[in-house]
Amino acid sequence: MDFFRVLQVLLLGLSFGFLLQFAIRLLEPLPERLRPLRYLPSTLLLLWALGPVFLGLTWSPSLASWHPQASALARYLLGLPGGLLSAYALRAHARRNIAPLEAPQVVRSLRVAGIATAGYALVGGLVVPRVPFFPGNVLNEALLAELGFPAPIFRSILGLVLLVAMVRSLEVFDMEVERRLEAMEQANILALERERIRRELHDRTLQQLYAAGLLAQAIKEEKGLPPAASQLLDDMLLILDRATEDMRLLLSTSHLLSGPSTLGELVREVVKDPRFAAALEVGTHIEVPDLRVDAETAGQVAAILSEALSNVVRHSRAKQAWVEALAGEGRIVVQVRDDGNGIPPGTGPGVGLRSMRERARLLGGDLEIESAPGQGTTVRLLLPRPREEG
Repeated sequence: MDFFRVLQVLLLGLSFGFLLQFAIRLLEPLPERLRPLRYLPSTLLLLWALGPVFLGLTWSPSLASWHPQASALARYLLGLPGGLLSAYALRAHARRNIAPLEAPQVVRSLRVAGIATAGYALVGGLVVPRVPFFPGNVLNEALLAELGFPAPIFRSILGLVLLVAMVRSLEVFDMEVERRLEAMEQANILALERERIRRELHDRTLQQLYAAGLLAQAIKEEKGLPPAASQLLDDMLLILDRATEDMRLLLSTSHLLSGPSTLGELVREVVKDPRFAAALEVGTHIEVPDLRVDAETAGQVAAILSEALSNVVRHSRAKQAWVEALAGEGRIVVQVRDDGNGIPPGTGPGVGLRSMRERARLLGGDLEIESAPGQGTTVRLLLPRPREEG
């Protein structure tokens, strides 16, 4: 019998400790100033275990006198703050995370659960068996029983209300499953449409650009052309070559728009492109956490990297290139370095460089170019570091 009395007190304290931990988890992510609250459940549980439990058992004259006192202190120290904080956390969670899902029935259920939890905190954490210290010597189960309000009945009713409210709030999981299925269906439709457009661009538009370039080249090779016409054809060939290269770049990076991925995966995917891997040795150095990037960001970053590597292959005469992704203080650095000839002095920014700068601007970042004759070139993309999910 003594063993079960001790076990009952220990389970009571543990249950209240878990209730307090539940409240802290619901409130996450916590602001910086409140992060020490993560250690509150374990701290209070340890204090209760060392004080009322261990020392109480050691110094108490009898188990009969220790049992109600240790139970009361478990309710005061763990049950009352755990219940009140859980009530607040349930309402805050409903307002912050459930209300945006447009699920008013779930929000109402969580609010009812919060009210029931607050009531249970008062009846279960404040109203205790009669003990020889305040407030248990004034407000206790015996007093409520004399007034006709048995505390165990109130706890049972509040527990039943809490159970029903929490079961009804589980509807949010059904809503989440439906939302994810709908998102997957939409993503599949977009992927199929994107693949259709990709095939259309490859099979028709790209071939037409290539044919137009061949035709312009054939006209240019005709004898007797005026110098002005020959210059116009040179300009036309340059524009067509650029348009063809841009189209190939778009086609090579379009598969990265199918959905979010991590930045590291994105860099490795671009480096594996045969256009670069076959022309020079490309090394990677990735020191970023598993930061996920959305489809738009993935496409822009991939285009910048592909353009930078294409410039290395076409112009630098480099033997090696390195693609690095590094996490800095408040920002992400993605850069391409090579051991080539560098950018000749006096060379103005071309269409490709202007395009990269514009893409960086759209991402809220910046593009830096470092180059010296014979010492290679570094193209550095600076991006604001996304906020990590809590």
